[in-house]
Amino acid sequence: MADDPQRNFRSAYYEKMGFRGVEEKKSLEILLKDNPLDLEKLSTFSQRFPLPSMYRIHVWKVLLGILPPHSDSHALVGGYRREQYQDIKEALEVMRYINSSTPSTLVYLRMFQLENQDEESEDFLAVSRAMEEIVDDPVDCYWLIKCFITQFYTKFGDSVPHLPKSLEHYLSQEEPRLLAHLKSTGALLQLPYSLWFRRCFAGCLPECSLQRVWDKVISGSCKILVFVALEILLSYKIMLLGINRPEGVVNFLSNIPQENTDAIVTKAVELWQKYCGNPVHAV
Repeated sequence: MADDPQRNFRSAYYEKMGFRGVEEKKSLEILLKDNPLDLEKLSTFSQRFPLPSMYRIHVWKVLLGILPPHSDSHALVGGYRREQYQDIKEALEVMRYINSSTPSTLVYLRMFQLENQDEESEDFLAVSRAMEEIVDDPVDCYWLIKCFITQFYTKFGDSVPHLPKSLEHYLSQEEPRLLAHLKSTGALLQLPYSLWFRRCFAGCLPECSLQRVWDKVISGSCKILVFVALEILLSYKIMLLGINRPEGVVNFLSNIPQENTDAIVTKAVELWQKYCGNPVHAV
């Protein structure tokens, strides 16, 4: 779709006056009135813009297949999801795998394992702890965790092992001196790739910043994870250049300061768009 000069002027005006996102919110509301919902347009919107917090969980549920595209079925399907949740939870209680004092994240893990025979737990628990801070309702929380992790490994499981090499490539473009330092100290091979890529920054970024990254992952891009990692390295370049032991680098990057993360995510999205382009969005 060709750029609309009037729309661009309005967007620039809103942004200048402090109303950034007003036009985008209206566009999303129009998309959400479609029946059935257009998943491709919703995905494209989520790739281009941060989702407004009041619509984020609903859009995630649709994009992850927890709710169907037909809006008039949402209440019915939501009821089925709640019943499934209760049935699985009760089965675990009967088998004495959980009880009333079991932490909710462990309950979610046991439910997931019962359905999937999956032994992997640390990544699941990290994502669960983060999702629990974002989502209030335990039924929604469980389904979002389950479907987020399932979709991530179904769609991107083959790509995840290649993300460190991709990070190295983009770092060579943006800051070759830092890349050389990380290589010479042996830190490059020991960066917290599992925290960044397998857990999608759960446990690394505070949830207010993390959910903006997950907007992009859920709507179809695992490449955004590379650029968040890249921007973390660029943001702390001076400090990292002063650390000569790989364990020192890893320790710092595994526990980055939490006050600057919104700016890091914003710059990461800009880098992602710079290298990967901006999806065309039409309402």
